[in-house]
Amino acid sequence: MFEANISPSFIIRQRKDSRLMAVLTSQIIFRMYNEDSYPVRTPSYIPQISFYYLVDDHLPTSKLTIFGRFAHHSNGQDGDFYNEDGTINLFSGNFATNYFEVGIIKAIQNKKLNAIQFFKSSFEVHPKEWMLEDLHGMYSGFRWHNSFTAFKLTKNKNPDFSLKVSTMYMLDSINNWNFIDMKRLNASFTFYYHPKFLDQIGFFIQFYHGRDYYNIYFDEELDVIRFGIMTEILRF
Repeated sequence: MFEANISPSFIIRQRKDSRLMAVLTSQIIFRMYNEDSYPVRTPSYIPQISFYYLVDDHLPTSKLTIFGRFAHHSNGQDGDFYNEDGTINLFSGNFATNYFEVGIIKAIQNKKLNAIQFFKSSFEVHPKEWMLEDLHGMYSGFRWHNSFTAFKLTKNKNPDFSLKVSTMYMLDSINNWNFIDMKRLNASFTFYYHPKFLDQIGFFIQFYHGRDYYNIYFDEELDVIRFGIMTEILRF
């Protein structure tokens, strides 16, 4: 029926111009299914802490940031991972993994286009000792993330429109897939438009293709089109 992503963030830093910043995020994703009583099953709990350090800011139009993240992803269930017929228990099966991510963010101001561009690349690692044994060989524990984001600014420095392209490629050995296989690739494209007659909200459309990111449903493949309203805030 719908999906809700609740992701409040709490910023920890000494002052606004600090080079080092930490962000606490208590992310929860819910899905309601189009079944009797419209059940909400096995929410995704993804608490995480991220650290950002501004390495290079000597150029006014270019900044380099390195970041690291520790996170937990589980569904709050304690049932058997498999059903009696050998299929994955999507109703009450236990799912849990812990991981860390390290990467860089490059921000560039394009004065000709009056836009800000972000390039982000990172590696996400789920050590086998940090995840359920049932996930070994099925759930990717080594992932390469890349994204490009561009904000077109107006005279008051607010985004007029933006676009974001993100990819994630699974690098480890899973499901006996070949290393070059489109099944390993997740990709999304998001376009956001902020009309001048609105203050802080705008409209977006997003296309997503790849593996399901909703805890124990990870073995499913999704093709999703989302559209709606959102805010776009530029912060370090």
